[in-house]
Amino acid sequence: MRNLITAVAGFFLSVSVYAQNFAVSTNVVDYAEFGTMNVEASCGIARRLSISAGVKYNPFSWGEGRKEKTDRQRTLEAGARFWPWHVYSGWWLGGKLKYQEFNRGGFVSQQTTEGDRYGGGLSGGYTFMLNPHLNLDVGLGLWTGLEKYMVYECVRCGRTVGGGERFFVLPNDIQLSIAYIF
Repeated sequence: MRNLITAVAGFFLSVSVYAQNFAVSTNVVDYAEFGTMNVEASCGIARRLSISAGVKYNPFSWGEGRKEKTDRQRTLEAGARFWPWHVYSGWWLGGKLKYQEFNRGGFVSQQTTEGDRYGGGLSGGYTFMLNPHLNLDVGLGLWTGLEKYMVYECVRCGRTVGGGERFFVLPNDIQLSIAYIF
């Protein structure tokens, strides 16, 4: 984990700052998904290409006893976007590599699934330039990969019901993001 952060930071620092923009954004939709905090930093490395690194974190559970619900996660992602017109304006297509540690349960039944997901995703969207330093991103995407998981009887009991590995396809980058451009 520390090596990944060091590599991403080194890459950002080694990129020439010739006519580039840096941006920091947060996705409002993730906050609506049970309070998932998130931030993404990006850097324009060419007129039509930007790279990014982001984190998401949700440590929260709701309710008590048999009514407890959890949708916890820790996510790391790194990716790039292609902009047909210019970085941070108009339409874009993106790709990401992503790792997620998750714990979700108590919504449909008492069973809880916990594990790790590794994969990649594709997304697309549009960026509205609100002013020279503020953008609104709207986008959709999917990600797929391998999930290693355990299923527990309830949120807190720890009794194993099953587990294994499987491939998954999930929505990714359901976005309504606010970005500040430096």
